Amino acid sequence: MKLIVTNLINEALKKVPGLRPAAADLDIDIESSVERTRDPSHGDFASNIAMRLAKPAKMKPRDIADSIITAMGDNPLVAKVEIAGPGFINFHLSAAAFHGELQSILDAGDCYGLLAKKDAPRILLEFVSANPTGPLHVGHGRHAAFGATVGNLLVAAGYPVHREYYVNDAGRQMDILGASVWLRWLEANDIVVPFPSGGYRGDYIRDIASEIETASLTPPAASDVLAGLPADAPVGDKEEYVEAIIEKAKLLQGEGGFDHIRQQSLESIRADIEDDLAEFGVTFDTWYSEQSLTKTGRIDDALGVLESRGILYKKDGATWFPATKFGDEKDRVVIRENGVKTYFASDIAYHFDKRERGFDYLIDILGADHHGYITRVRAGLQAMGYDGDSLEVNLVQFVTLYRGGKKMQMSTRSGEFDTLRQLRAEVGNDAARFYYVMRSNDQHLDFDLDVATTQSNDNPVFYIQYAHARISRVFQKADESGMGWNEENGRANLAVLTTDQEKALLSALSRYPEVIELAAKNRAPQTLVHYLRDLVSDFHSSYNAHKVLVDDANLRDARLALYKAVKTVVANGLSIIGVSAPEEM
Repeated sequence: MKLIVTNLINEALKKVPGLRPAAADLDIDIESSVERTRDPSHGDFASNIAMRLAKPAKMKPRDIADSIITAMGDNPLVAKVEIAGPGFINFHLSAAAFHGELQSILDAGDCYGLLAKKDAPRILLEFVSANPTGPLHVGHGRHAAFGATVGNLLVAAGYPVHREYYVNDAGRQMDILGASVWLRWLEANDIVVPFPSGGYRGDYIRDIASEIETASLTPPAASDVLAGLPADAPVGDKEEYVEAIIEKAKLLQGEGGFDHIRQQSLESIRADIEDDLAEFGVTFDTWYSEQSLTKTGRIDDALGVLESRGILYKKDGATWFPATKFGDEKDRVVIRENGVKTYFASDIAYHFDKRERGFDYLIDILGADHHGYITRVRAGLQAMGYDGDSLEVNLVQFVTLYRGGKKMQMSTRSGEFDTLRQLRAEVGNDAARFYYVMRSNDQHLDFDLDVATTQSNDNPVFYIQYAHARISRVFQKADESGMGWNEENGRANLAVLTTDQEKALLSALSRYPEVIELAAKNRAPQTLVHYLRDLVSDFHSSYNAHKVLVDDANLRDARLALYKAVKTVVANGLSIIGVSAPEEM
């Protein structure tokens, strides 16, 4: 619908001397000057093009607006055009324009709202990327739902998108995981060692210890395990104690034996995460291992590029990256004095590899505690010769889960958390996916289980799904009564849709492609959620005000055509969010 107005203005500018060159000189995008009006009395669309052209054209805005309107002439898709305020041009579209859009919905079906495919930019969307140290908790679920919906929106907007999960499978956390499983394995073999408070304590650790292959391993003697451990363990320094356990496991099982336990533990959790997400409707094109950065020499490649560009410097035996030259608060170590490469070196290498794989634009979806990460990784990209603006980071705020008015605690190490799997079992995938994206990602989310499980209009996902099921029931009744639906007749008689409720519904339907484009551009799934709620509200108002299965075949078929379009748009929108559109409820 917006394109109708954009094209009218564009063609009019060609006919008015001086205006088109002025628009070209300012590089004015005509489409950006057109917006939906908030007040229907001001028309359907308004444009500020006249005010934007006033200075370069050296004309008064209202005179420019008058020239544009005159140059437009009559058009069957426009009922009225008028000048408002200092020079806004307000467009009142005709009923024929909205009927044409309804026809488009019926023609396109589940493809309605999809924008033209683009070859570029090639987008790599990384999200979730939770440490593989335990099951996904409800906070990770928000990352999954948000990231998956943003990906769906970008695809609907025509962009080529590659979805990736970065598996943080290297470093100290993996050693802690391996040591935690090792202790539970010893426990199962009647070797009881005080468990470190800094270890992973959930029941899932015992499950992993009982499932991994340990036939090639020999349990050590209890005295050998306990020998040399801190005397005040485990009540002393928790980090010191867990490090002692890690070193003891490596000593008694050998580096190979400990790595065997660690890798199996990692793969068990990674597989559980992948299954959990797949059941949640969230899948990835690539699971990218952090370990692979070392195995393939990618870290050395990235540091080599920085070295060749004269970026790195030495200080106190370490190798440093001058992040302050690129806007960061301090310089960062990439290689410690002992030769060990830092996490930051891995971050640089990973994003270097993303660009080297041919992706033009990188979107990272991270936790709210990663705010400081943004500047330093952009700095790394810039230092390697890439545009720092090719990286976009969206931070997702925390989730607080409430059950029966009680706030739930979440801690991966202690095991005191509600997992995503538990949440899905309680409220269902649909409610979880919907509630996770109801609010902007930069706002804290209070997830009330009591509301999410109610089947009433107070539950927004139920309210929207019920509209889809209600329309299905209307068509079922039409068939049962023998009336059926003559789609061709309905399309031919859309002019009978004249009530205020029907006009509001036609207008709401026509906004859907614009909503998809806006939600994709702003990475804002909540925009689509709010639109669907408004659309369904307009539908219920029309349904309650006007009988559909009337004796007048022309009116009946036209209203059924309108309802079919509503059902299509609701299903399309819910699909992008990852929510089902049931035929009955």
